[in-house]
Amino acid sequence: MKNLLLLELNELNFDAVLLYIKKGILLPGFQRLFEKTSVSTQAESEYNNLEPWIQWPSVHTGKTYSEHKIFRLGDIVNSPLEQFFEKVERANFTVGAISPMNASNNLINPAYFIPDPWTQTSCDKSYFSNAINDAIVQAVNDNAQSKLTFKTIFNLIISFIALVTPLRWFSLAKFAITAIGKPWRKALFLDMLLYEIHKTLFKKKKPNFSTLFLNAGAHIQHHYFFNSIFSESLYLKNPDWYIPKDQDPFLEMLKVYDHMLLDILSIKNTEVIIATGLSQKPFENIKFYYRLKDHKSFLNLLDIEYSDVIPRMTRDFLISFDNTKQAKKAEQRLSEIMVNNEVKLFGQIDNRGKDIFVVLTYPSEITKETTIFINGKKFQLDNLVTFVAIKNGEHQNKGFAYFTDEIAKSAPKQGSHVSELHKTVLKFFNILD
Repeated sequence: MKNLLLLELNELNFDAVLLYIKKGILLPGFQRLFEKTSVSTQAESEYNNLEPWIQWPSVHTGKTYSEHKIFRLGDIVNSPLEQFFEKVERANFTVGAISPMNASNNLINPAYFIPDPWTQTSCDKSYFSNAINDAIVQAVNDNAQSKLTFKTIFNLIISFIALVTPLRWFSLAKFAITAIGKPWRKALFLDMLLYEIHKTLFKKKKPNFSTLFLNAGAHIQHHYFFNSIFSESLYLKNPDWYIPKDQDPFLEMLKVYDHMLLDILSIKNTEVIIATGLSQKPFENIKFYYRLKDHKSFLNLLDIEYSDVIPRMTRDFLISFDNTKQAKKAEQRLSEIMVNNEVKLFGQIDNRGKDIFVVLTYPSEITKETTIFINGKKFQLDNLVTFVAIKNGEHQNKGFAYFTDEIAKSAPKQGSHVSELHKTVLKFFNILD
């Protein structure tokens, strides 16, 4: 029996990829992929529910959002729903997973399992899986400040040496070094590293079913889509201080992924699914993203009692409390913070009893004249936050999925909800759901 590999290329817009090929850009891996069976998928129709941490649990559980009710990144750990990882393992097949978004490790004996950087679930028991997980969690959650701790650097180096073939050391090191002047290369480096780790573990452990989640495409579209030839806007351009006009991170990402696709589509005795969950299109406005520099220090300024605060993706963070009274007080204090006495700093605050999920939604550029008041004291907001990006891409519910020959026989119908990919995996292993 053949093995199955699911490559989750988060949010990548394949219509944009096709345009680059039509413009004469040589991308043999994508061209080979376009020869395979493909379907367009549909994610949630309501924009507020159109998030990757909602759509990927749909793929993993086979449920739509209205059925699985998983709304926040990391919330899968509180869900009783079974994922296809456990179903496949229970049918006596081996399973491996690298960074599946919003997925719990409920496997009894995974071939390997490294969770995404935002979900608090366990790795497999190997030293290197835990080392690389610790490093990526720190690197991703501190991405706005670009600060890596000594422990993170050490773990990355050790994992790099142990799990990456020496033939790839130079190209990965190049991306790591040049990320100083080209910050999008940090996301590409992490994807390249995860890919090489997966490649090594996949060859060594030979799991019957494996998944690999890559996020650089989503990151680059969100932050640099205006620099791509797919963005036709004449007035929505990134300023030169943000990124030079002659730079195209989207194309750079395509070339990195193209190398991976040529590799993956050549693996013997393995069927492949490549899916995006949802995708992005160029944004139609100008919006700035900021992140708190130090979440704990900021909460201390507010005199908020809390038990823990956990950063999530970009602008989001989760605060935990000992009781609902503390959570309610924190919700009130955070909701009262106004920027320049005009706009709320935190426009999304989700109180869930003993924890609250908060999003820094202020959309405009923050300068030295941008202020807030805390306990009657005036603060320069630029001292409390760090710039993340200018929003370039927004979500759309169209997704893309490609299938190699045998697995294509079980592909969902054109326009199916993305959750139908779950059935495709189960059918491959002859599992009745």
